[in-house]
Amino acid sequence: MHHAVSSQDGNLFIERTSLAAVASQFGTPCYVYSKAAISDNFLAYQSALAEKEHLICYAVKANSNIAVLQTLAQLGAGFDIVSIGELERVLRAGGDPAKVVFSGVAKTASEMQRALELGIHCFNVESEAELELLNSTAVSCDAIAAVSLRVNPDVDAQTHPYISTGLKENKFGIDINLAAQVYQRAAQMANIKVVGVDCHIGSQLVDIAPFVAALERLLALVDELAELGITLQHIDIGGGLGVRYDNEQPPTPQSYMSAILPLLKDRSETLVLEPGRSITANAGVMLTQVQYLKSNGEKNFAIVDAAMNDMIRPALYQAWMDIQPITTGSAESAVYDVVGPVCETGDFLAKDRSLAISAGDYLCLMSAGAYGFVMSSNYNSRPRAPEVIVDGDQMHLVRRRETIADLLSGESLLPSTVVET
Repeated sequence: MHHAVSSQDGNLFIERTSLAAVASQFGTPCYVYSKAAISDNFLAYQSALAEKEHLICYAVKANSNIAVLQTLAQLGAGFDIVSIGELERVLRAGGDPAKVVFSGVAKTASEMQRALELGIHCFNVESEAELELLNSTAVSCDAIAAVSLRVNPDVDAQTHPYISTGLKENKFGIDINLAAQVYQRAAQMANIKVVGVDCHIGSQLVDIAPFVAALERLLALVDELAELGITLQHIDIGGGLGVRYDNEQPPTPQSYMSAILPLLKDRSETLVLEPGRSITANAGVMLTQVQYLKSNGEKNFAIVDAAMNDMIRPALYQAWMDIQPITTGSAESAVYDVVGPVCETGDFLAKDRSLAISAGDYLCLMSAGAYGFVMSSNYNSRPRAPEVIVDGDQMHLVRRRETIADLLSGESLLPSTVVET
């Protein structure tokens, strides 16, 4: 997949824009995305599916900035959402609700109502209880809800346990062995229209075999349903294609589809995909500045101005992310842990990295375009970072840095009380 960063004469660039120029204009920490990389990564899926009726629904959770969504909407993307907030973002970005699939285990009646009003493509229903609520909500709205059941194929995605979602012990979906009876129940409901089947077995998968195994189980279910008189319009195989953070060798969309499409060659159902990470992760970076270099005799620390509240993946998932100076300097190389200002031992971006750096230098955390800003928080009352999209030699601020006023804007003091003496 397209890696957004290139090196020219010892300086790092995104497209034709130097990262030093971005850091100087917008400060740090700061997220920077490449418009070309986002587009190229999406179009890699489009071209891999040129011969197959398809709908590519970008997983908004991976990076939900409205300018990122706008870039994808203009290329014809659909969207996979998991909340009404994500749906409203898609609308603001110019996305088509008729290309939206609504996933998630805990949809509320008000969320269902809004999605029905807008005429989304379908609801990915995760349980019988949700199906009942969706039907009664659709009745009250005088609407028909298009439904795809998310089944759990019990396939081991061989990824981090927090992002493995297709095993029996996970909270997601309906046991594939019980799915046929839930489909029959759905088919009898007055305001439900059964349109598809879906699964999502995990995230950051670097092997095609689990995808193939899951699809084979889905197709056996599709055939079982056809015998019961239930025909489906689409098969949704979710997302989860991994990216290269270190030395992983994930399949390209082309090689992934080359393994999947032969299984579908005699089938008329539309193929739906929900890629997220593979579109945005390597289209973005996070910039940070070294505040202090510190040694305790055993370890060297590079203390930077970005923290776990800005990028939680290393702390939460023990994720390895590459980090490089944005300009090659003359400092001597040493092995550092790159740590942030937050008061937790778990506040680190990288451990045991050989870096030639001095205080004041800017660093670039690679592959930060997915599950970066979207998972950031205000822990330690830290304002969240700005987001910038680079388009050739143009820099566009698509989210300004938060201010202290932003942090306090929703809060209020208790009414003052007079203490009688």
